[in-house]
Amino acid sequence: MAADAQDGHAGVVTDEPEPDPVLVQRARAARLADLGRRIGYGLFGAATALFFVGFAIDFTPVVVTIIVSALVVGSAVLAPAIVVGYGVKAADRHDQGLPDGH
Repeated sequence: MAADAQDGHAGVVTDEPEPDPVLVQRARAARLADLGRRIGYGLFGAATALFFVGFAIDFTPVVVTIIVSALVVGSAVLAPAIVVGYGVKAADRHDQGLPDGH
């Protein structure tokens, strides 16, 4: 371990600059938006599959409750994920000097 002469703290001296906190936050938001889209669309797919199972067999109250719950939770997760995803893409385009679409 080498001592950093500039600030007097002991540590490893590297040539890499600190990452931009805005870009770190944006990357985190992009990962969460991607996860939200996967979960939301997955719940929509599960609700659709269960609908066809209920249609073929029988729509019991449990099946209907699961279908409606999957649609409600999927919508609650998917809507903000889509909005955040578009925001991240627009910010990236703005940083590149491209039109952000707004």
